[in-house]
Order: sequence, then structure tokens, then C-alpha cells
Amino acid sequence: MRIASLCQLLLALVLAPLLPGVINKVKAFVAGRTGPPIVQLYHDMFKLLGKGAVYSETTTSVFRFAPLAGLAAVIVALTLLPIGSVRALLAFPGDLVLLAYLLGLMRFLTVIGALDTGSSFEGMGASREVQFSALAEPVLMLTMVALARQADNLSLSGIYPAITGNTWVQAGPALAMISAALLAVSLAENARIPVDDPNTHLELTMIHEVMVLDFSGPDLAFIHYAAALKLWVFGSLLVGLCLPLRTGQALADVGAFLAGMFLFATVIGIIESTMARLRLLRVPQMLVGAGAIAIVALVLVLR
Repeated sequence: MRIASLCQLLLALVLAPLLPGVINKVKAFVAGRTGPPIVQLYHDMFKLLGKGAVYSETTTSVFRFAPLAGLAAVIVALTLLPIGSVRALLAFPGDLVLLAYLLGLMRFLTVIGALDTGSSFEGMGASREVQFSALAEPVLMLTMVALARQADNLSLSGIYPAITGNTWVQAGPALAMISAALLAVSLAENARIPVDDPNTHLELTMIHEVMVLDFSGPDLAFIHYAAALKLWVFGSLLVGLCLPLRTGQALADVGAFLAGMFLFATVIGIIESTMARLRLLRVPQMLVGAGAIAIVALVLVLR
């Protein structure tokens, strides 16, 4: 079982960059374009790794440390995620709290890296990131608490195996609300439309991209890779909830999980193709609405 848990971690480390590629491919297909290949992010990262990094004289060691430390934080977060009947590499009661803290640590490192440049432009992006995360993190915790109450377990490796087709029959409305809230948080945390546009370079609308403008070379590769892994984390949370396939066979469960992950990326691509980016003033309203949905779901599972 420990070998299977290690294999699922390696699977995430290898396949996570495919998710942004699938999203971009779906967006290109909807728009009638060919679009970049699904493996484009691999090419970009290898190209960046072969270049040198440029550092401003105003930056300190914080700027150099932030990308690699953020990548390390999200990799540790991946070790807490189960796949189907395969337990996580690190599983213990309360690991869902550690997951939220690790994602918050990754964001904190990105923010201080942006602030270390001394640029007011990057400071603006960092301010927006912190503002929206203050609304998104409580929603994530509410969904995790609701799932923990439904499964009567405090470990992710105990919660997700307890969610089956029968669970959906018994508590379908609550689980559907939790899924909707998790999807909203996933879009916000991963800088996707309608919260942010990862392809934009307009000063008045940038959030995540503006914080990483000064990074280059291997540092930028680490940031892109960490962003893909973070998308994998949220995809794992959603797929494990919405596709509760627990056959007991590791290969079958992993195969179904991978199919669900690519379906998750396809759904995000469709959302980005059919929706416009929200005004910044509307984003807090969306996250507060997701929080209200999560609270209702929690009330339902507490009944």
C-alpha cells in the first residue's frame, strides 16, 4: 500500500502540467483554433530551466527563496491526498487542516516574493491576492469540515473512501453544494476565469500574473510547475468527491481518477470559454456566495 501511495504521488508530479494544457486545448477548440499542444507547459518549463535567472538589486534572498519553497509546500500537500481506495502517503487525523495551511503557505511565499521586489505594481497584485484568499480559505475549510462531519473522520484518507454512491443517494444535496463551493474556490485559488485570467497582461485586471512578473529562468519554471500542482490538488479534492469510484483495485481506481482529472480540466476549459471575467468588485460576492452554500451544506450534514 505504501508503494501504491508513492506511485500516486509520482503520478501527480509527472502529469500535473497536462492539466493547463487540456484547459488551453479546450478553449482553443471552442474558439475554433488549433491552440498549443497539451504538453506545451513541459516545453516551457524545460526551456526556462535552461536559462539563467535575473535578479534586481532591490531584491533580497526572500525573492530567490520563495519559488522553490512554494513548490516544496505544494508537493508536501500532494502527499496528503488519497486516490480512490489508495491512502495518501501521509495520512493522520487532522491532515485536512495541514492541507489548508500548506496551500496558505504557498500563497504567502508568492506574496512576499512579489513584495520583496519593491514594485508598487506587484504590490497591487499581492494585495488583491491576499484579499481574495481571505474569502476563499474559509470556504475551503467549511467544505472540509462538512465532508469530515459527513464521513465522521478527520483524515482525508478516511473521508474520501467513505464517500460512495450510497452517500450521494443519502446526502446528495449537501454533497452537491460542497462540490459547487469547492469548484468556486478552485477557480479563485488557481487564478482562473471568472476570477482571474492567466493569459491577460492588462494592468487593471491582473492578480496572480502580476506577482510573478519579475521572476525568470528556473524560478519562473518552479512557479509554473507549482501552479500546475496546485491545480492538481484542487482537482483531486473535487474528483474524489464527485466521482466516488472505489473498486478496491489500485489500477482501476487510479485510472478512473485520471479520467476524472482530465474531465475536471475540460470543465474548467468550458467555463473559461463561456464566461467573461468578473469585475474585481464582483469576485468577493462570488466567494461569499460560495461560503453561504458551504454553510448550508454544513447545516444539512449536521442534521
